[in-house]
Parts: sequence; C-alpha cells; structure tokens
Amino acid sequence: MSGTALAAGVVVVAATLSLGLTAVGGAAATAQRAAGAADAAALAAADAASGAVATGEAPCVVAARVAQASRSELVSCTLDALTATGEVRSAYSGLVAVARARAGPPNS
Repeated sequence: MSGTALAAGVVVVAATLSLGLTAVGGAAATAQRAAGAADAAALAAADAASGAVATGEAPCVVAARVAQASRSELVSCTLDALTATGEVRSAYSGLVAVARARAGPPNS
C-alpha cells in the first residue's frame, strides 16, 4: 500500500512542477514577444516619420499596426523629430509584460 501512495505522490509532484515550468516558460516567451514588438513598432514609427517607408498614415498608427501584428498592444508612442519611442504590452494567462524601445537616426 505504501508503494502506491509513494507513486501517487511522485506523480502529483511531477505534474505540479510541469505546470509551474509551463507558466514560467510562457511568461518568458511573452516578455520576449513584447520586447520584439516594441523594437519593431519603434522602428516602424521612425521609418514612417523619416519617410523611409511611404505611408499615408501617422507614424504612431503604423507602430500600432505593427505591434498588433505581434499580438501586442501599443500603449504609448512619442516622436521627437525622427526618433520614435514606443511602449508595448503583451499578456499571457493574466500576466502582463511591458517593453519599451527607441529607434531613430544614429547619434540622436
């Protein structure tokens, strides 16, 4: 009887560890997705502001579309001449990852 209880305990511990590691892995992936989306959104806004990308939309609108394509939400977008700064938020199972990025010409 004690062997069965030990085996059941091992299974419960293994299942708990698996769920915990899955949550940590998902949160880490979400943080990386947010960072990538912030980089891409800031670059898109800077390119639109400089005219490197021809678009009829405002730079921050382009940045919002790029963030949305990465399953993220653009929280803020500011332009200082040709330098764009964007903040992006991504969610995973109730956890929120926020990332910021800045893009523009060199030495700006």
